[in-house]
Order: sequence, then structure tokens, then C-alpha cells
Amino acid sequence: MKSDRPKVLHEVCGRPMLAYVLDACSAAGCDPLLAVIGHEAESVRDAFEHYDHKVTWVEQTEQRGTGHAVMCCGDHLAERSGPVLVLAGDGPLIRPQTLRKLLETHAREQASCTLATCVMPDPRRYGRILRGDNGRLVGIVEYLDADEPQRQIREVNVSLYCFDADRLRQVLPRLSNDNVKGEYYLTDTIALVRSTGGTLATVSAVDPREVLGINTVEELAEANRVMAERLTGDGANHDT
Repeated sequence: MKSDRPKVLHEVCGRPMLAYVLDACSAAGCDPLLAVIGHEAESVRDAFEHYDHKVTWVEQTEQRGTGHAVMCCGDHLAERSGPVLVLAGDGPLIRPQTLRKLLETHAREQASCTLATCVMPDPRRYGRILRGDNGRLVGIVEYLDADEPQRQIREVNVSLYCFDADRLRQVLPRLSNDNVKGEYYLTDTIALVRSTGGTLATVSAVDPREVLGINTVEELAEANRVMAERLTGDGANHDT
């Protein structure tokens, strides 16, 4: 991002991008809201001192991957039951209705984990969705660990999950960091859920613009453009 500011505090149409993510979760009925923070954690807390919704901050003192970030929430998840949504803080364009659809599909399919996916013309470095001969989801492979045929897959993971809390607690301790980056990938939980007898479901064909992750100044500019269009067309409200 060419900046010392924590990425989730970079602004989209005048608000920190994390605010949009938390707003969407709250509008979809999520309670409590947990936010895992690491780099410049105190700055993030301070920026949300007067935020509209109550947020429980969980500090990840070592950045050891997305799976490790969820592991850091262990104490808060220990007594939870039912669905747990997990999504990235750098995706400000996510809409509450997409989260509601994820929750509805998860309940209807009685799934252990439900995953949102997106088909992209240029999937870049997104993790690729792996499906079996019957078309059912079987796993996710990260770009750096994918072979060339897998990199040709255009259906990608967009870091938007709904887990059954009990199943999530079961598979998290089984995550391994035996991969190119030496990190604990949350994506590996998909294969683990399947191997432990859990059921998987997907919400496919999510709009690529809605799940844009922001890693560069150029992507931040694109998010600002899309959000400005929404606010102009839909009215300046937070149910964006």
C-alpha cells in the first residue's frame, strides 16, 4: 500500500475500509463482532473508539497466516454454537445481502462449512477452488502451492466463509504450516472439514466487484470508484 498506516484504516469514500466490513456483518445479524488485528493494533482500536457497533478486538501478535488469525479467537469461540462467519477486513465492498445469502445457504444445506466463490477472467493470485468429478467442493489450493493446471482454474476463493462453530473448533488444531509460506492457511480447513465427515456447500457466482480485496494503491482507487457509484445510485447509507 506504500504507507505505514494499517491497511484496514485506508479510507474508501471517507471511511476506514474495515468500517464497511463491520457494518455489513452487523446488518446481516452477526453478534458478537470479533476483529483480529496485528500491525499497529492500537491505531486500529483508536480509530474505532466511537464506532457505532460493539467490536471485540483480538490481537494476533505474530502474523502466521489466516488460519492462525482464527486460532487467536479460540477463547471467544469456545462457547459458541451455530454459524460463525469469517471474512477479511480488506474487503469493504461486501454487501449485507451476500452475507445473509451465505447464512441462508449454510442453514438450508445443513453444512459444516459454506464458502462463497467467484469466477474471474483473470484470477491472478487468488486461491483456486477444487471440485470433484461430481462438481462438489473438495478443497482450495493457494496460488503459490498450485500446479500449472490448477492455476488455470478461474473459480476462486474470496475469503468469505460460514462455519459450524463445533466443526471449526474440531479442525483448527489440525491445520499445518507445511506450505511454501510456512503459514497456517484457513483455506486448508475445507479439506479437513471434508475428511472429518463434514458437509460442504458453496454460494457461487458472487460479483467480482463485491469481493475485491485491497492490496495495492490501484485496488484502493478502484474500491473508491465502485463505492462512489453505489452511494450515488443507492443513496448515502451504510447498507452498501
